[in-house]
Amino acid sequence: MSIAFKHHVLDNGLTIIAEVEPSAQTSAAGFFVRTGARDETKEIMGVSHFLEHMMFKGTEELSTDDINRGFDRIGARNNAYTSHEMTVFYAQVLPERLRDATELLGKMMRPALRQSDFDTEKEVILEEIAMYADNPFWVLFEEVSERHFGSHAMGYRVLGTPESIKGLERDRMQTYFDDRYSGDNTTVALAGNLDFERAVGQIEKLCGGWSATRPRRDTSRPPISGDRIATSKDTVNRGYALALADAPAMDDERRYTAGLLAHLLGGSDNSRLHWALIETGIAEEAQAAFDPHDGTGQYFVYASGDPDRLEEIWRVVEREIEGLIDDITEDDLERVKAKAETKATTSGERPGDRMQRLGRLWTSLGEYLSLDDELAALQRVSVADVRDVFEAFSFSPRTLGMLTPSSAPAA
Repeated sequence: MSIAFKHHVLDNGLTIIAEVEPSAQTSAAGFFVRTGARDETKEIMGVSHFLEHMMFKGTEELSTDDINRGFDRIGARNNAYTSHEMTVFYAQVLPERLRDATELLGKMMRPALRQSDFDTEKEVILEEIAMYADNPFWVLFEEVSERHFGSHAMGYRVLGTPESIKGLERDRMQTYFDDRYSGDNTTVALAGNLDFERAVGQIEKLCGGWSATRPRRDTSRPPISGDRIATSKDTVNRGYALALADAPAMDDERRYTAGLLAHLLGGSDNSRLHWALIETGIAEEAQAAFDPHDGTGQYFVYASGDPDRLEEIWRVVEREIEGLIDDITEDDLERVKAKAETKATTSGERPGDRMQRLGRLWTSLGEYLSLDDELAALQRVSVADVRDVFEAFSFSPRTLGMLTPSSAPAA
């Protein structure tokens, strides 16, 4: 693949980046705003996600139908998402329709935020929170995160709470929008078959008038002491265990090693947890993952099964964590490297996925890393590196939560 990286910064600080591939059959555009749950206060928890919804409610010139029909008319695959780190709006189209997709995305980034739309969408958000409250995994994850991160905003709920959403006012949302949705807090990522100079000119007309606000973010690593919580619900019939532990941050080169380490422990197949819990029939689910963030990172370990065996399940998990690097071999490491490389390379063949990787990396790090750069970083990881990272971030202290049916004794 012949891919060229392009980069341009507008006077207001808005960054435009692209991986241009003339032979690609599709193109993709995404607006990445460096704001999320960690940038909120507790009183307005959930405002970032709420704002994501409001972007689709129309501008002063475009109605909701205008936006939806506009994307439909050009055959776009478009959507949006909010995390603790960023809020993203994107579209994937045929190359000749990229200009139309970028136009719609750029215009919807300046919503009207009408009171009537705000009131209507508030009910939608509350229904979404209620829906997730019926998901055992999500319930446990949010409770463990809150305990794990303490008063730090990394423990805030992306959707907010019923109390924070009910108490949120339209003017508070406007203030948050004005501060965070600024030129110098936004990156536009493009990928595929496109004319970069033409795209820059279009985006400058759309977004060049946005203000620069120099928004700040607390990137301090939260103090983690570890804890154990137990909860129960009438609506569950299985036992669930979930733990979080400290891990390398996004700007730490050791993140590649940490990702491989988590896969060795709890990848979907041929991992220690898979063989110790799934193949033996002790548990129904078992996995581990690594999630890097701005200034911090976390390991995630999860298992579920018969509630009467939940303590046994977790003893096996702890045994596998403690013995994780005792007998690791070069073959083990090469196997998980190969899986990671295949996944990354497969995604690299699709402009939509390349746009996402490009935008997320730049929003998090402020720098460009090609796919080859990342594959090389994976290849450099050695068994000694894995042991060093495990020594520095040993899945301990960890915050553990257990969820069981109300009819069963809490673990």
